[in-house]
Amino acid sequence: MEGSRARKGRAWQRQHHGDDRLRSLAPFSRAMDDRDSCAGQWKGRPGECPESSHQWEAVSLSLCLRAPDQPGTAKQVLVPETLVASKTAFSETDTPIHTQKQWFRETFNHLFAIANSAEAGDAGVHLVSGWQIFQSTPTEELPFWADVVLGFRRMTEAELKKFPQYVFGQAFTTLKCECPAYLPWLEKRIKGSGGWMLTRRIDDLWELYPSFDIVVNCSGLGSRQLAGDAKIFPVRGQVLQVQAPWVEHFIRDGSGLTYIYPGTSHVTLGGTRQKGDWNLSPDAENSREILSRCCALEPSLHGACNIREKVGLRPYRPGVQLQTELLARDGRRLPVVHHYGHGSGGISVHWGTALEAARLVSECVHALRTPIPKSKL
Repeated sequence: MEGSRARKGRAWQRQHHGDDRLRSLAPFSRAMDDRDSCAGQWKGRPGECPESSHQWEAVSLSLCLRAPDQPGTAKQVLVPETLVASKTAFSETDTPIHTQKQWFRETFNHLFAIANSAEAGDAGVHLVSGWQIFQSTPTEELPFWADVVLGFRRMTEAELKKFPQYVFGQAFTTLKCECPAYLPWLEKRIKGSGGWMLTRRIDDLWELYPSFDIVVNCSGLGSRQLAGDAKIFPVRGQVLQVQAPWVEHFIRDGSGLTYIYPGTSHVTLGGTRQKGDWNLSPDAENSREILSRCCALEPSLHGACNIREKVGLRPYRPGVQLQTELLARDGRRLPVVHHYGHGSGGISVHWGTALEAARLVSECVHALRTPIPKSKL
């Protein structure tokens, strides 16, 4: 089945584009030993463009939508199974602040436009207000993203009375992106441009040569093998999903470990941040601790029901890997744009990093289209 679909895709390229010299592939790999992944084909048209593993899919699907198409090009994206989780827009990567802020702003503007469109419900993007609270006054009372979110201000003493163990807080309105809705929405947009999905397993980027001329590596933790990157490692995150429709505001401890994020169908309670832990099974003690901490912030959660446990692996490294690498083997060359390592802030910056990755892809396309000067010897 896989082979016939692949042949069908290549035939489609020849029929509709003639010259299929330029092709690009954005590979993914799930953070599991079996390294399963799925693939989707999107034929370009001239002039167009963990938490959990969901952020790896978001950065690649966004890249497919943002990468400028060239005549005679086709894009294919490998997509992992997505763990059901969602994250409010907070950025926590180790990338330089000015770059991080740019990515955050571009992503916020993108999601804000969706939240104010007729697509908001289908995309799972909406505004949410709440508080970030601290047990001691932070060194930086004004975070770098303060002028990006809406209505950022210091909490009043009256507001802080709700949290007697805390002495400082920030109130603002941000965006909630519910990935179980957002990712299918992105996929739908790709399919609407002529795309379709395939299942593939990739153990070595050279498996893609010579079928594809440009590779975009969005494989997250899979980059330990695919890119030989020993710097990337999992940070295990466990959350609870509960029914508590009366909770309307997010609450986040400044440490980032305890948070309450209301959504359209459930409230997400978190969490854990366990470095180097590959365990994808829920831990009962973790769940008890999460519920206890969240109930301390919002006592009404004692009445929550239908508690579900969710576990994911965040692909963390010291800074997002976003650069071009030219692989060479036996005289062959394969341009690779690496786009991974977003940690727990992937959804917060996914559109911004996709814009940068798309620019790098454009440079690769231009290089491939530029004739190599012939030697005069």
